[in-house]
Amino acid sequence: MTITIANRKIGSSHKPFIIAEMSANHEQSLDRALMIVEAVAKSGADAIKLQTLKPENITLDMKSSDFFISDEKNLWSGQTLYELYQKAYLPWEWHAPIFEHAKKLGLIALSTPFDLEAVDFLESLNVPCYKIGSCENRDIPLIQKVARTGKPVIISTGMASASELAESVQAARDAGCRDLILTKCTCAYPSAPIESNLRTIPHMKELFNCEVGLSDHSEGIGVSLASVALGASVIEKHITLTDEDTSLDAVFSLTPSRLKDLVIESTRAWEALGKVQYGPTESEVASLKYRRSLYVCDDVAEGELLTHENVRSIRPSFGLAPKFHHVIIGKRASKDLKKGEALTWEMVS
Repeated sequence: MTITIANRKIGSSHKPFIIAEMSANHEQSLDRALMIVEAVAKSGADAIKLQTLKPENITLDMKSSDFFISDEKNLWSGQTLYELYQKAYLPWEWHAPIFEHAKKLGLIALSTPFDLEAVDFLESLNVPCYKIGSCENRDIPLIQKVARTGKPVIISTGMASASELAESVQAARDAGCRDLILTKCTCAYPSAPIESNLRTIPHMKELFNCEVGLSDHSEGIGVSLASVALGASVIEKHITLTDEDTSLDAVFSLTPSRLKDLVIESTRAWEALGKVQYGPTESEVASLKYRRSLYVCDDVAEGELLTHENVRSIRPSFGLAPKFHHVIIGKRASKDLKKGEALTWEMVS
């Protein structure tokens, strides 16, 4: 199957589609956001993704325990959900200039809507694709509204059971989605490679009969590269500007140079998959002569015995195959043999 997003084809026959997620790394600066767009364009990635939300639409401004992040292992512990989303919020009036800048630089721009109002807003900007985040992957009304646009939909699968995903996939398809991509995701920040469970990717692809990718919150690019070998056709990674950044998502974000590495190495990984192949490839044909074969390694007089000392398996490959060595040993030379001659059946009596 092949999915097209803004003229970019996505599927197993095409190199991985690389999405750079800006998330909260804009630090509520339009200038910084535009700098991130430029860095993504220079990296060779395919797309830049935003998050379209309003704090009041995603949670309540309350300090009770339900709304307070208290898990010490959580990167954002010690604040309320509302306070977190206030920091992550990208002003909606910035979307248009960011999208325009991305388009000018050859990037596909898309976003994750967190509520129904955000979908209407993004439709006004004519986004080519929608992404549903892991925490919203069981929000059926949101999925249905996005699917009704008729545009490709990417759904992150973090935390969702197979039955929950089945409901979400069915809802999307019933609402008109024909181009669906599920991205394997571990909803932890950063996530540990051991919890990536990438073997789910081919299973999910078969189970739901759709393209599958990876939304990767781990550090580095190793997990992303491994996903390509298991069939990921889309890879999403967060992007920041420098290793010194202290923005909300900087810890598990790639710098521009590492994003460029991901683009290059994921393409190499995809190319390396190739096809089922035995025998020499085109580039190996010239190396066939360097395989081992049987050669005369000392002068041998006619009628003299062939031994382990005067006939050996060496490079190059112009003599008999090494598998005949045990057949040759103990036979006699049919004529005088010179050191360095490739052994042939005519030399053996």
